[in-house]
Amino acid sequence: MADTRQKLIVGAMETIRTHGIAGVSARTVAASAGVNQALVFYHFGSVDDLLSEAFLSATRARVERYRERLAAVATVRDLLDVGRRLHEEERALGNVTVLAQLLAGAQSDAKLAGSTAEALGLWVAEIEAVLVRVLAGTPLADLADSAGLAAAVSAAFIGLELFEGVDPVGAHAALTSLEQLAVLVEVMEDLGPVTRRALRAKLRPPAARSPRRSRA
Repeated sequence: MADTRQKLIVGAMETIRTHGIAGVSARTVAASAGVNQALVFYHFGSVDDLLSEAFLSATRARVERYRERLAAVATVRDLLDVGRRLHEEERALGNVTVLAQLLAGAQSDAKLAGSTAEALGLWVAEIEAVLVRVLAGTPLADLADSAGLAAAVSAAFIGLELFEGVDPVGAHAALTSLEQLAVLVEVMEDLGPVTRRALRAKLRPPAARSPRRSRA
């Protein structure tokens, strides 16, 4: 029983890779899995539910695979290096194609949008934990919204993965720019205490700054 369920999950991912989201149906998934199409509904209730479970399952496996490497990240530059390797692996495995197709399908399917967001949230949570750790003690520690920054980094890599398919040169240039930001963080860490305090004051959001006293 569990074996059939796993076959359908693998079959769903393979169907998206080969036929795209528009070509996914109980029949095509069952054919890829080598089982009767009635088993799609028996195990998952609907094709959408199967796709949701398949993408979540695949993402959990990928996050687990990279957890040790993310735990070893010590700098923002290290994080980008891991991100680059992850990107190369995901493209080679055909997972970038799957992500692109699911994002396209999620635009008009609320259920698919929810599960896709949940799966991507697994990566965001991992990246946020890394950013909190590597930015601790830097001028950005008290200024950066770690959750928002993790979402921005994740969104940047998703965009680069999709962008590379149509403009590899532009995608490479964008990734190089991200690496330059990592260098900037390293430079900030080497500043003296007085300069770092001045930099914190400049970078602090306007709402967090003390209002000027009136001369009334």
